[in-house]
Amino acid sequence: MEEMYRELILDHARHGRNWGLLMPNNFDHEEHNPLCGDRLRLTMRIDDAGIIREVGWDGEGCAISQAAASMLGEELVGKPYAEALKINKQHVLDMIGIPLTINRIKCALLSLKTLIVGSLDQRAWERVEDE
Repeated sequence: MEEMYRELILDHARHGRNWGLLMPNNFDHEEHNPLCGDRLRLTMRIDDAGIIREVGWDGEGCAISQAAASMLGEELVGKPYAEALKINKQHVLDMIGIPLTINRIKCALLSLKTLIVGSLDQRAWERVEDE
């Protein structure tokens, strides 16, 4: 089972879904992981009803951070923005599906951090991270 998740991670890292920034957009935020240097910028188009219609991202980093951004992007499209902000860290770690070290967990959560900090604030992210 773990091997299947490893292949999925590599596929998403090599062929990121929703790769590329959206212009124009009504959400645009970038975060960095100072521990390893990963960087992620997330853009979204959210319609008047509050539904995320498109996601675009770019960044640099390890396979885990890039795969997680791709997977989260797929998950966000079509989801109400308010619901997207309820995604927790365990949900993202479950998408990754393999055990991660503490440093790799931060890589996996960079896309969620970008969403939460860009939507709410750093304090909200700290609450999510502490769950």
